[in-house]
Amino acid sequence: MSAKIAALSERSAETGATTAAPAPPIWDIIELLFFAYRDFVGDPDEVLSKLTFGRAHHRVLHFVNRNPGMKVADLLDILNITKQSLGRVLKQLIDQGFVVQKEGAQDRRQRLLFVTPKGEALSLKLAQLQTARINRAFGELGPGAHEAARRFLTAMIDSDNRDGVLRQIARADHAKAQT
Repeated sequence: MSAKIAALSERSAETGATTAAPAPPIWDIIELLFFAYRDFVGDPDEVLSKLTFGRAHHRVLHFVNRNPGMKVADLLDILNITKQSLGRVLKQLIDQGFVVQKEGAQDRRQRLLFVTPKGEALSLKLAQLQTARINRAFGELGPGAHEAARRFLTAMIDSDNRDGVLRQIARADHAKAQT
């Protein structure tokens, strides 16, 4: 049994839920999440495919754009991928002029990542495609949709990671507001 499954079982026990009879799958929400994700990333996928990039490139560009000067180690933690996987994608983004890597000022061993103007433009284009889709959905749902979606998605994150994710989003929002 994986650590996540064990933790979920423990949480069920703590809340009084029985572990003998798990709740039946919530098929409609599970499938809606799959289809929503497919379409959410589908718009950027079309743009990225013309550059021979994929979703990994998109994620790297997104987080480096939102967190200028982030350490490679921090990006590995956020993406939860191996150094080898990131290395290939990062090399392509650097070689094609979307990202630059600089030494840390205090620690020259640190590798700090920044998007170039070209990388920022691509990241913004992809975010605008996704924002248009999100805004269409919010428009259909009416007032309070943004906050309800934010609460739902936050609750979907493992509880031990939520505060860190929310802090990272707030830091990125603050950093972008300063530029």
